[in-house]
Amino acid sequence: MTASGGEREPGRRRLVRAGLTGALALSTGLAAGLPATPTGSRTDMRKPRPATPDSALAELAAGNRRWRTLHERHPDETRPVRQALIRGQHPFAVVLGCVDSRVPPELVFDQGLGDLLTVRSAGEVLDEAVLGSIAYGVLELAIPLVVVLGHQSCGAVAAAVAADEGGGELPAHLGYLADQIRPAIDRTLRGDARVDAAVTANVLLVRSRLAAEPDLATRIGTGKLAVVGARYELGNQRVHRLG
Repeated sequence: MTASGGEREPGRRRLVRAGLTGALALSTGLAAGLPATPTGSRTDMRKPRPATPDSALAELAAGNRRWRTLHERHPDETRPVRQALIRGQHPFAVVLGCVDSRVPPELVFDQGLGDLLTVRSAGEVLDEAVLGSIAYGVLELAIPLVVVLGHQSCGAVAAAVAADEGGGELPAHLGYLADQIRPAIDRTLRGDARVDAAVTANVLLVRSRLAAEPDLATRIGTGKLAVVGARYELGNQRVHRLG
């Protein structure tokens, strides 16, 4: 996923930019260092978009606090916001989460349209499509934060643990997921403890792999990007940082 140099890389990025968000709106917004919206502010037109890793983390923490205390605001859903987003997007965080229906990132972080770039795969498993989607958010939209969000009672992790214990093969493409999650399994543990520990370990492994991607690592080194791991607890709806 590193740049290939020469003339091909700029051409490729222009093609991606044009195809996914509209070249004019996005290039104008990024050149100014502002969201591609008429006001240059966050799309709710009330407070600035988080522009640093720390401010983005603080916004997500505040949103999760609202969610778990039943004080959701459901921001950025009004008609003016929807109209502004026609002109372009500038989300402030990428969230790589599981496909589990109980853990939708926009809800657990109480965010709205245009706020988060969400990428979801079972067990937060990485493949080229997932990596490319995350890189798009960071490199093309200048998003300052990537969160790898695992969760309590993850079915994908439980299936991987069961397959590892039983030595059997999973059907269809589930075997690929299990193979990717298997390095996170601690075989000194038993039962539910093994699954629960694997959930956390899997998040940290995925986070480490993302942080080592050359294009992302460069931005991390300059302070423009943070890649963090986090875990969502179904019991109390709290998201806590892992690393």
